[in-house]
Parts: sequence; C-alpha cells; structure tokens
Amino acid sequence: MLYENKEKIEKVILVAVCTDGMDEQDVANSLDELAELAETAGAEVVGRMVQNLPHFNTATYIGSGKVEELREMLFERDATGIITDDELSNVQMHNLGRELDIKVMDRTMVILDIFAAHARTSEGKLQVELAQLQYRLSRLTGKGISMSRLGGGIGTRGPGEKKLEQDRRVIRSRVALLKRELRDVVTHRELIRRDRNAGCIPVFAIVGYTNVGKSTLLNKLCNTDILAENKLFATLDTTTRSFEYKSGTGKQKVLLTDTVGFIRKLPHNLIDAFRSTLEEVVYADYIIHVVDASSPDRDAEIKVVYETLDMLNITGKKVITLFNKIDKLENPDDLLGLNDKRAIMSLPISAREGTGVDKICLALDEVLREDRLLIEKTFSYSEMAKISEIKRLGEILKEEYTDEGIFIKAYVPMELSL
Repeated sequence: MLYENKEKIEKVILVAVCTDGMDEQDVANSLDELAELAETAGAEVVGRMVQNLPHFNTATYIGSGKVEELREMLFERDATGIITDDELSNVQMHNLGRELDIKVMDRTMVILDIFAAHARTSEGKLQVELAQLQYRLSRLTGKGISMSRLGGGIGTRGPGEKKLEQDRRVIRSRVALLKRELRDVVTHRELIRRDRNAGCIPVFAIVGYTNVGKSTLLNKLCNTDILAENKLFATLDTTTRSFEYKSGTGKQKVLLTDTVGFIRKLPHNLIDAFRSTLEEVVYADYIIHVVDASSPDRDAEIKVVYETLDMLNITGKKVITLFNKIDKLENPDDLLGLNDKRAIMSLPISAREGTGVDKICLALDEVLREDRLLIEKTFSYSEMAKISEIKRLGEILKEEYTDEGIFIKAYVPMELSL
C-alpha cells in the first residue's frame, strides 16, 4: 500500500503590539498584510491578537497577561506557531518560545522565507542566503541556542541545515564570501550599464509596493511573459526589457527595468542584501511608480515606497505614477482622488485590461522632451548617418526633403553630437 506524504500546514496566530503614537487602523492593515505573507509562505492563519502597550515588552514583546491569554488561544485553535508583526530580539524570541513551548516567528523570518522560495536566479539566491545568514548571525548569542532548522515549515528554506549556522566564525566567513560574489555581480551590472549609457538609451525603473502589477505592466508593454501572479513577492529578480513605441514620425526606444516590490517594515538586512538589485533604480534615468488604485491602504503604500527610495538615497529623479487596477474600482468617482504629489504626472490605467496603456507612451515622450534639446536643422545628404542616429535615439517631429538636404525638427539627447 502506498501512502502520500504531505507537508503539514502550519496553523499560526498573528500577534501585534499597538504602542503609544501608533494608529490602530495602521496596525490592523499591517496585520492584514502579515496574514497575506503567512499564507504566501504556506501557513494557515487561525487567529489574531493585538495588545495596546506604551512600548514593546523588552522580555516577551507582549505583556505577561497576554502571554497567558495567547497560550489558551493556541490550545483552543490547535495552532502550531505564532508570527509577530514586528522583528523580535533574540531575547524576546527565546522567552516567548520558552513560555509558550511553541514555534515563534517574526515578520522578518516570514519575508525571508518567501524570498527564499521565490528566488530564481543565482544572484537572487545569493542575496537571500546572505540576508538569512545575517539575520541568524544576530541571533547566535549565548550557549545552548541552536540555529538548526529541523522539522520543516516557515523559515526552513534557503541554505539548509549546515554546521556554519551553529558556528559564528564560519557564518561570518560565508557572509564575506557571499558579499564578494555579489560584488562581482555588481561589477558585471556596471559593465552592462556602461554599455547602455554609451548607447544613450533612456532607462525607466518600475517601482512600487509588492503585488501592484509591475510585472503585468512590463508584460503588457513589452509583450513578454515574465511571471506575474496575484501574490506578494511573486517576482524578486530584476528584469530589463527593451520597449519601442511610436513617437512623432518615427519610433522611440527605452529600457524598462522591473524591480522587487517594497513592503512595510522591510528588513534592513534584506535592503542591504538586495542593494545590488535595487541599484538598477539608483542608476535609472527616470522612475515609473506603479500604485494599486484599488487598495484601501493606497496612501500608506505610496508613503512606504517613497520612504524606501529615500532610505536608498534615490532622490531627485522624475517620477511618473501609474494608478493601476482601475478596473477594480467600483465607484468611477474614485478616479478623481488618484494623485501623487511627488510625481510630475499621474495616470489611471489597468495593465491587465489594457486601459490607459496607450497614454503611457505619451507620458514617456513628455518626460523625455524636458531633458532633451529641440533642434531644427537641415542636414546634407552626405550626413545620413547623423539622421539615423537621431531616429534611433531621438524623437523626430518633422522630416522634409529639400534641394539643400533633409530638414529635421526633433528632440534629441543633450549628449548627442550633431
């Protein structure tokens, strides 16, 4: 007789603390997002607990009374673990695990687990392993604390159980090696970027909160089949595609770079580990900010994106904001409230349905024109090579053949030598 082995689904209870100065609705929204993270990681959420405190309990995150209440809830719901909405210190995680005699996870652990499950490229896997090891290294304190991950479940993906996870010196050695390998990746990226810059092709980085439709937009514009799913962090690896569209009397070519989605309380280790990926945004010429227009927490998500960009010192770039998923808006009047004050323009679109996508090309042209030189010049017939360059890199508004030569009115890159 054959038996089918199925991995047991973890049943978890979400735990959060609302401290003085925090908005209760923000905490509720953050817990909703944590529930999505838990489900993406493969767990089933069977309960929630929120405690109002002046500040986090330094020993157990929540108060002692709530610990007792949580123990009863775990028994009643037959839960196998808890997930806290904030990153726990080593002491808090150890004490909660001892008091509850159950698996304790925090938001950071769940995010790292999802990243480990979704990383596809060698670079992505390197970055995930680096972030995981740095996270565990900070918790390798005191005797008798083992970082082995027997039993499976959330937090067990990635490098696997290795002796290095129990030896701080070996982990640091591995971290140093991963950083060197990632530096090689950065060097390779810089060479590619240098080639792009030499070609004077504008680069637009697509950024946004996770699961707002960035990959769907890239697929729609570039006719590609990049993975695009309705889940958090479906896409982790940076993808750059060429996008050519009708502009003036000719065509305009730009590069579109899809990036990893942002999220509340993004672990600092993850930002550090993925800095090489996010550098694509640093070196892009412009930013396309995609927003989920149908999200009830839309304004907070916009704020998180800009806070993350500021954290990475990505400032001063021109931003086009695309309010995506307008097909999900029940009230047409909701379109009137779609605005991003930090963007030079905002457009309502539906990448899935194709609504408003045609206007994106006009927006790209408008942004590019602001940083280009308008020329009106007659070129001799012996200068056809220059006209070819203008057609390849600029936007031709008028092209007229005369006895003296070819009259061209066009917007061209400042660096183009004519």
